[in-house]
Amino acid sequence: MNYLVKNLTKLRYFTSIVSISLMVISISFVCLKGLNWGLDFTGGVVSEVQLADNKVTSSELRPLLDAGFNQDVVVIAADEPGRWVLRYATPAKGVQYPALNEVLAPLKTDVQVLNTSIVGPQVGKELADQGGLALLLSLLCIMGYLSYRFEWRLASGSLLALLHDVVLVLGFFAATQMEFNLTVLAAVLAILGYSLNDSIIIADRIRELLIAKPKQTLEETNNEAIVATFSRTMVTSGTTLMTVGSLWLLGGASLEGFSIAMFIGILTGTWSSISVGTVLPEYLGLKPEHYMPKPEPKEEEYI
Repeated sequence: MNYLVKNLTKLRYFTSIVSISLMVISISFVCLKGLNWGLDFTGGVVSEVQLADNKVTSSELRPLLDAGFNQDVVVIAADEPGRWVLRYATPAKGVQYPALNEVLAPLKTDVQVLNTSIVGPQVGKELADQGGLALLLSLLCIMGYLSYRFEWRLASGSLLALLHDVVLVLGFFAATQMEFNLTVLAAVLAILGYSLNDSIIIADRIRELLIAKPKQTLEETNNEAIVATFSRTMVTSGTTLMTVGSLWLLGGASLEGFSIAMFIGILTGTWSSISVGTVLPEYLGLKPEHYMPKPEPKEEEYI
């Protein structure tokens, strides 16, 4: 711990360089490969089936459906036992899918197709537009809050940390071509709030120290703020990662994308609030004078 405290400035600069490099790589993946949009955005077929055997699991259904429809079928357990929601892409022109009863025949149980509906690409496009608008509005609200709460040099560090976390998550999904659906978008919005919380805690401590110790260098102030909030940050991040890790391991395929996005976002959020969030204000020249009350001009007395 003493080694970390003594070399914290070097570590912050090094991790900031790593963060910027990862951001460039992530943006490159997003631009070159793009995101693998899920059926929520591209449209597709949604079928609801009822199985007589309530003990059938998704691990038994998925291989049969993937082979029958020649694609990755999303299998979601419904509220009632034995009821499943299946989501898959619409067939190409001239192609006809086999009946669900035939595909699931190896299970040797009665299969009742309750309903089937088609979500057109126009609906998917509207969802994509609404999701992007929600992300944009969230960022604008956060920018407004940070501008009100902190001086712009300090606020810019927190804002860059937010963008860093979102870009890295998007870059991971672009690089791995994992499905990007509404649950992943929800995770990205949750990451914004979580990362903002970490950044504000450290920024608030920096502001207090700038006022309390104006003669101290900014590097020392940032290091002291990080050390003062380090235990709180590690405990919060650690307990949250345990919860998200449980969702990842036990939540099944339907929550896999959400869990992975949250796991990456929490790690990068903790990382960026310590590195990027404190280095940028130093680069922009944050000083204690920016938080000192300005003296009011004295009015001249005339006799």
